[in-house]
Amino acid sequence: MFRFTLLLILTLLAPPLWAANTLDVSLSIHKLILTPRHGGDGSAWGFGRCESCHVLNLIHGDAPKIRDIVKDKGFDTCGGCHGDNGAGLPRPCLICHNSSDLPASPLQSGQHKHNFASRSANAELRAKPLNDSDCLVCHEASDMNGEFDNNVDLTLLLDKVGAKTDYRNGAEFCVRCHNRDHQQPGFPITGYDYRDPLIAMADNYLYLDVHGKRKGSGQRTYAGLRDQVYQYGTVVECVDCHAMHGTNNSRLIIDSSASGVFRFNEAFRNQPIRVDTRGNNYAQLCVICHAMQTPVEDAQKNTGNGLSGVHQISGDCSLCHAHGMAAQTGL
Repeated sequence: MFRFTLLLILTLLAPPLWAANTLDVSLSIHKLILTPRHGGDGSAWGFGRCESCHVLNLIHGDAPKIRDIVKDKGFDTCGGCHGDNGAGLPRPCLICHNSSDLPASPLQSGQHKHNFASRSANAELRAKPLNDSDCLVCHEASDMNGEFDNNVDLTLLLDKVGAKTDYRNGAEFCVRCHNRDHQQPGFPITGYDYRDPLIAMADNYLYLDVHGKRKGSGQRTYAGLRDQVYQYGTVVECVDCHAMHGTNNSRLIIDSSASGVFRFNEAFRNQPIRVDTRGNNYAQLCVICHAMQTPVEDAQKNTGNGLSGVHQISGDCSLCHAHGMAAQTGL
């Protein structure tokens, strides 16, 4: 009886199974995916029923931002953040990231979304119902802490030599798919002209685009920026102009300043400033950052979203400004 009582006391005093793996799975080390060490010695690895060891009312006591939604939806949420625990179960993402529970994380709006819809060459990428597997292409193991880190919250894709090297910026993530000769296994981009940005972007970004590695001088006729946050020579991220999760503009161009231009202060971005690019007229996009120092042509005219400062406010901007054009100043 004494031995049984002692064993019971020691069991109650011992850390629970869910605490035994905190060195390997922890928000503080940006790692939430369970490993074969789950349980401390691997004793919990391979189990698909989290409730066998965990008590729903006790977990995530130190994570108030997700505690309520986990309690509400139950153990079905576990695999979304923590992986399949070696049980081979599908990982649910949309169980929380949907229009009812977390509608702004990410914000999905508009008819165009980067949801990997199949399409014919040169057709628009139209919206299709997002599913869990779509999320995992780009976000395999996010730490869900609300702070975006390229090398934590984005899937580490193969670079041009087949290695999984860290991203120096967000654009490097994009060009690991949008290139001519080292696209990702299972996600080929085919049927496009050699110069199409969908496959030429890796070269454009490195060698031609003023907004990529090629540095603008700020000395040309139309020079001038709205704010010192973006300066000539600044590498502009793809997501400053392209909205991955939803926009009403083709080519995934942001339809509002609140969806991009992330270096600007929130008060400016969240006005928000509207962007309409119908007819390949990108004046409303460009004028968010560009404001000529010496006004010429249409520089003092409202582009239609309340801002002025670009030399032309109507017509097809892409005739002179396009990704990868060495002539003029590119985009």
